[in-house]
Amino acid sequence: MVGRLAEYDRITRTAGVMAGKACIRGMRVTVGMIVGQIGAGHTVEELLEDYPYLEREDILQALRYAAWKVEDRESEPVAA
Repeated sequence: MVGRLAEYDRITRTAGVMAGKACIRGMRVTVGMIVGQIGAGHTVEELLEDYPYLEREDILQALRYAAWKVEDRESEPVAA
């Protein structure tokens, strides 16, 4: 699993774009939206058709970033 934020070069966080949420290349497409669409059963190919300005690597990197954030144990304390 990739673990350094610098390796997510397609993921941006800008205060004025989508309230600072993690987005794809500064666009108003959030990592959460991509993960939610995949979780709802949509395929990468369907997302590429629905959002022609996205690239396959955008989607794959969003999924890797989300997995990394979920596994990041330093960001939130674990309840006892």
